[in-house]
Amino acid sequence: MRFFTPGNFPEHHNMYFIYGDGGTGKTSLLKQFKGNKALFSFDLSYNAVKDTGDITLAVLEGTDIPIIQRVVWDNLVAAVNSPNIDVICLDNVTALQNYVLDNIEHAAKDNRQNYNAMQKWFRDLATLLRRSNKTIYATAHAIDKGKNGIDEQGRYEADMNIKTFNAFTSMFDLVGRIYIKDGKRWIDLDPEQENHAKNRIDDRTLISADELIEPKQKEDITEQEETKGTAKKAS
Repeated sequence: MRFFTPGNFPEHHNMYFIYGDGGTGKTSLLKQFKGNKALFSFDLSYNAVKDTGDITLAVLEGTDIPIIQRVVWDNLVAAVNSPNIDVICLDNVTALQNYVLDNIEHAAKDNRQNYNAMQKWFRDLATLLRRSNKTIYATAHAIDKGKNGIDEQGRYEADMNIKTFNAFTSMFDLVGRIYIKDGKRWIDLDPEQENHAKNRIDDRTLISADELIEPKQKEDITEQEETKGTAKKAS
């Protein structure tokens, strides 16, 4: 264990995790990040950022799937160590999780430990990203539990095994759900809504999706919160 004296803590760039339905613009949020980016696409949904000019794209080939843990790890280490990469994006961790679990299940003699093995791999992956001192952006699909009679509070979560989600996102500074309402994209960062959200970067709990990186002025944030409060009362 390494110790740091007061005032000399190591610097960490922020880590962002956004989940939501397909078509809500999760991948396109990558365009807000400054610098050269490495996009690891696990579902081939990269058209929204193909003309940016500052993104290096990595996609899986068929031969990668049976050894995806090693392929992803080795290539992420290369991106972490590259001086030409400022931002690393893992697009669709839901798909990555499913590939990893399938590999673990095929290799296991005793399936009772499969989820523990997957949780450990994702925890180790998040630790690698945290220690990289790169800006990290990850996305996942969402689950809507409203069809089961659950109201707005606690209705949404990322489409991941819950313990794997916790192991992975524990390292992240911001976790939020992106959604579209009245034609505008929003990101819910409010943990009080019980929808798996947090914001350790600033005090915003509801933001416009196009201001994920650059916060609004305080008066605009206040206006958002008032709008959110009005919506709660109306519901």
